[in-house]
Amino acid sequence: MHIHKTWLRLFFGVTTVFLSGCDTSLSPNQSFEVAVKGVHSSSISEDGSMAVIGSIHHGGSLWTTADQERHFNWNHRPQETTTIQACDFSFNGKWAVTADPHTIVLWNTATGQGDRFWTAPGEILDIELGPGANFALLGLDDNSAVIFDIRNGGIKRRFEHGNRVRSVDISQDGKLALTGSEDFTARVWDIPSGKQLIQIKHEDDVQLVEISDDGSMALSVSKYDKALLWNTDTGEAIGEIPLNAERLKRGLHFTAARFSNDNQLLLTGRPDQIVELWETATLRKIASWKLPKRDAWKPTSAAVIAVAFSSTPNHFLATASNGFIHHLTVPSE
Repeated sequence: MHIHKTWLRLFFGVTTVFLSGCDTSLSPNQSFEVAVKGVHSSSISEDGSMAVIGSIHHGGSLWTTADQERHFNWNHRPQETTTIQACDFSFNGKWAVTADPHTIVLWNTATGQGDRFWTAPGEILDIELGPGANFALLGLDDNSAVIFDIRNGGIKRRFEHGNRVRSVDISQDGKLALTGSEDFTARVWDIPSGKQLIQIKHEDDVQLVEISDDGSMALSVSKYDKALLWNTDTGEAIGEIPLNAERLKRGLHFTAARFSNDNQLLLTGRPDQIVELWETATLRKIASWKLPKRDAWKPTSAAVIAVAFSSTPNHFLATASNGFIHHLTVPSE
């Protein structure tokens, strides 16, 4: 996903004027339903053109976001509905992976065919595809994350934690792994050597981690602690993304995040229907959107479970747990 610097200068100028003195969240400019009863998991491709959906009652599927079309049904066994609790795209969008707690399938996004099927080395809590879809990083409930050879099978590296590994990510060149665990730590690992490079300590379970494409910047989020942006070379904090004390007490953390490819922007999602866009250099909030409930009169909310930039400037996407994908824009004037 490429964002031109000239557009960024215009974008920052326009949005600063638009949002100054106003804390009102924007609404999606378009929404479409991908699951009738809600979603377990979702991933949106790097360019925002495709989405994998793990629905509660209909299993896995691949959608294109521009035409809002469902192209393939992706279940792990014939005549069965799979509970897809983790999924991801390769960086080039040619491959996607889906995982239930104990099996993994690698899919060709052009043909919809399953290319590889594996039994997982433990219960999978999160999954991330490496470059070329040659390996995957698995966050497991056995207190470890592993580099799994998704082409040939088998574990190539194991990264040990002191508790379950809830969230994982990989740099675009496939050299750095980022893991977040219920042992209160986020850690950066050198994939070729298997060595731990950096450890960040939080005050509670780390439930979300995200690394920038170039591997230089990371976000780690703890449920009752903070959302910390930090440098992966030094471990030094760049800053904390603000959540007020009352929200932290209620465990209102971030549930999804994505860096822009040039590291200037960070898109985040929360469990209370809120998507926010931040400038990473200052952690200034540029824009905020409130996603709609399925039924406005019921108390149930809609957690944001995936966010993405698109190849179109000023356009973003978000998947909500109530079964909708939303197109988000910031007004040009």
